Amino acid sequence: MPKCNVITLAPMMKLIKYARTIALASVLTMIGAAQAQPVKVVATFTILADLTRQVGGEMVDVSTLVGPDGDAHHFNPAPPDARRLAAADMVVVNGLGFEGWIDRLIASSGFRGTKVLATTGIKPRETGRSRDPHAWNSVPNARIYARNISAALVAARPAQSAFLEERLATFDRRMVELDALVRTEMNVVPAAQRKVITSHDSLGYFGAEYGVQFLPVSGLSTAAEPGAAALTRLIRQIKQQDVRALFVENITDRRLIEQIARDTGATVGGRLYTDALSAAGGSADTYENMIRHNTRLIAAALRE
Repeated sequence: MPKCNVITLAPMMKLIKYARTIALASVLTMIGAAQAQPVKVVATFTILADLTRQVGGEMVDVSTLVGPDGDAHHFNPAPPDARRLAAADMVVVNGLGFEGWIDRLIASSGFRGTKVLATTGIKPRETGRSRDPHAWNSVPNARIYARNISAALVAARPAQSAFLEERLATFDRRMVELDALVRTEMNVVPAAQRKVITSHDSLGYFGAEYGVQFLPVSGLSTAAEPGAAALTRLIRQIKQQDVRALFVENITDRRLIEQIARDTGATVGGRLYTDALSAAGGSADTYENMIRHNTRLIAAALRE
């Protein structure tokens, strides 16, 4: 009888071992499939969306809350935004007070993924009692944004780390070249001539990085309208210092800038992209194209 029991149990043990092998293989297959799936990312605005696509490539499926030419300062999330966020694996935010609505949206949506703060490690520019959130307008800062986003993607898809690290390295090399181009263009203009009027205080990081003095009509947010006294002082300063570079921004109403141009005799030098990219196919439809476009316009106006 004992001998017979051994003969009976052996095939059963083989079947159990085989079943365990199949189950383990299935689990590994599912894990591998999950690792190969793109990370569903919601970016708060277009500049972050583009940086995420640049470093993520085919490993990301990116959508944005505030679209091309959109003003994140005035954005009001709608129910579809909450549903999109709830279905995402990751949300990329700027922080520094730029998206005052994002924490409420995350809470109301039931989002349970990873929140990536793109400005981690960046020293904020202080303006009075406020921190300037527009840090992406300095190319060295954009390199930090890209590293932060890439690190989050690697953590989400460790099996794809080599691919993601190569994407980051390629993007970073382009940013080094872009930074050098901006410095070259700005350095052609004498320092005393590098004064520019913009609709709101969005290019302070660009100015600090590349030696340009920006004189904004309004504050850090497009919601802040200048008072009559402040506007009078600005017009007086423009005339006294012979400031000739005057620009509208893609997210702001151009009427105030046009009024200043009439009052000072200055010429509006074109449209800068500061807080949002253009639509696809436009002159500023990627972060790199945006910086090139802005640099070209500013340098041309300052040289006149």
